[in-house]
Amino acid sequence: MTPRIAVSAAAVCAAMLALLPATASAQAREKFTFALNWFAVGDHAAYWVALDKGYYAQRGLDVTLENSKGSGDSIAKVDTNRADAGLADAVPVISAASRGARVKMVGMVFDKTPMTFFSHADAPLLKPKDLEGKTVAAPAGDSQRLAFPAFARLNQIDPNKVSWVNIEPTAKVASIAEKRVDGVADYTTGQPFYDKAMGPGKAVRLQWADYGFDLYAMSIIAGEKTMADKPRQLKAFLEASYMGWRDVMANPKEALAIFKKRVPEIDVAIIESNMMMGFDLMRTKNYADNGIGWIDEKKMCASTEIVNTYMGLPKKVDCKTVFSTEYFTKVAMPLPVK
Repeated sequence: MTPRIAVSAAAVCAAMLALLPATASAQAREKFTFALNWFAVGDHAAYWVALDKGYYAQRGLDVTLENSKGSGDSIAKVDTNRADAGLADAVPVISAASRGARVKMVGMVFDKTPMTFFSHADAPLLKPKDLEGKTVAAPAGDSQRLAFPAFARLNQIDPNKVSWVNIEPTAKVASIAEKRVDGVADYTTGQPFYDKAMGPGKAVRLQWADYGFDLYAMSIIAGEKTMADKPRQLKAFLEASYMGWRDVMANPKEALAIFKKRVPEIDVAIIESNMMMGFDLMRTKNYADNGIGWIDEKKMCASTEIVNTYMGLPKKVDCKTVFSTEYFTKVAMPLPVK
């Protein structure tokens, strides 16, 4: 009896010891809040994939994903330490820096700008000048609304002749489908939502990139406090997030299944098209050479210069102060350059 009891006790001890690393690891995970820029769309699938596959947890992070009402909202959350990092368009980040916000872009998402105006085919907005005398809708913190003064000056539009209407993010599609306004500011990746509501061919796009505004767009931002107090965690978060993007591009169907499981209210048919359109904004030589999300200094400085020149900022912004590649870890892009 004695040997059997001894063996049993040893086995119990071994089992308890085996559990200790996992328990300690779970306890050691640090809370990390990531402010998304919007309600759930295809642009966000990567972060849910990274969460579901344990990429954050494996790096000691307990990540919470939180919706926001546009880039202005997510920037405010990061700047006031209500979020450790967030998603925001580059133009309002640069503008916010001019006004004293203590945030930087630490990684990019879209390497090409997806900014556009959607209008109805019955009364299409086909060129920038068509915006004058029209009513355009967007949330107050929407990135394009914040960037519009630069687009207007670049294309010699009188911004005072364009009337902006405040709406909730979820009201964009209905606003133009029901012809409550002449146009709405959105990303090109929103096309599937408009097609569903309006019918194929009814949603017309006026793309900013076609009129001299091909700047950096969606970025991952971090606040001064996060960069100072959580540099390791920030670096780990970026790496895990880009691993999520890698997996989404490599296996979209798997990513959609995870997204649906995590956010049941999404319409998979729409989100799939929405997500796939986002890939076209990322399949660039820059990402192929340097990894998903790499920030090119020359392009960042060119983007900053346009904002400095056309947005009437309170003070000029030095491009080198609005971004950092210090926290970047290369994750190879699985898709070929397009």
